[in-house]
Amino acid sequence: MSSAKIAEKLKIPLDVAQKAAKDLMAFGAFIDLSETEFEAMHPRFTAVNMYRRMCERENIEFKRNKTVDSIGVTLEKLYDDARTK
Repeated sequence: MSSAKIAEKLKIPLDVAQKAAKDLMAFGAFIDLSETEFEAMHPRFTAVNMYRRMCERENIEFKRNKTVDSIGVTLEKLYDDARTK
């Protein structure tokens, strides 16, 4: 989805949408398809990526976290439903 489409759907300014998308990319939740287009990663990968990056920032040992895994599993159906519309 483009940052313009994100801004339109969320009713926020384009620059705010662009910054949010770039921030989510830095946190490991989005991948960039181009300078202004982004795609959300699968929730299971996203949850683990975001947790891994948090561990790196906080100098915490990265290891399996059942809570993080369950967040990805919980969001998976919503993600799949949104992608098939």
